[in-house]
Amino acid sequence: MSNQHASAEQALGTAGIVKRGADAAESRAANRIWWDADADDYHDTHGDFLGAADFLWCPEGLREEETRFLGEIAGQRILEVGCGSAPCARWLKANGAEVTAFDISEGMLRHARENNAKTGIDVPLVQASADQLPFAGGSFDAACSAFGAVPFVADVQEVFSEVARVLKPGSPWVFSVNHPMRWIFPDDPGPLGLTVTQSYFDRTPYVEVDEEGRATYVEHHRTLGDYVRALTATGFVVEDLVEPEWPKGHTRVWGQWSPLRGRLFPGTAIFRTRLTS
Repeated sequence: MSNQHASAEQALGTAGIVKRGADAAESRAANRIWWDADADDYHDTHGDFLGAADFLWCPEGLREEETRFLGEIAGQRILEVGCGSAPCARWLKANGAEVTAFDISEGMLRHARENNAKTGIDVPLVQASADQLPFAGGSFDAACSAFGAVPFVADVQEVFSEVARVLKPGSPWVFSVNHPMRWIFPDDPGPLGLTVTQSYFDRTPYVEVDEEGRATYVEHHRTLGDYVRALTATGFVVEDLVEPEWPKGHTRVWGQWSPLRGRLFPGTAIFRTRLTS
């Protein structure tokens, strides 16, 4: 827990952190209420950096406009997984894609609707969990996620299975997540965040609870190997793993991301994969 999220923690009655598992239903419930409670503060803090119609892959500042990880997007049907306020989806639509975006949080989707109206870029928005997609099979030509949904669902292979189901054969699935090696360090952008405090191989989720023991926030850890195995088991080929370096002159601190830590080890992992034909 941190001061950055104090208002959400207060609203949810967060009392502490426990070391225990969290199944699919508990993970869904916890993260729905967490992101509803934190949505306003999150956008107050990060909204200017994210923009209303911009596609940032990570706090290091990589943009789809420059990387083109998704390839040609004009005329493609694209699904954004865990869209938040959907700036990525609006950028895709402004550049010719036909986009659908979803998030588990109504609070986040409220910001998405407001930014749809603000920009005049009207992206269809759906409330859903990434392990229970309400879309027909083979509906999309590509899927993407920029720090959305993947770490917050209990069974990552179920997420990838659902994404595979709704994609057409040969489609790209590109997603960014907190780099798994960050799990071994405290979430601290300063010197305290440079000391290893837990095992990389400990997959016990991070769970915050209220006084009754109800989960108010859940995040799941997977190793790089876990991600690769889950992807290949669900029909994806891993084409690239991008570990962005910290850009020179980039001074922004975002949660645990900082110039100090960024000079020493990666903060983000971007998986570029493709569904087999």
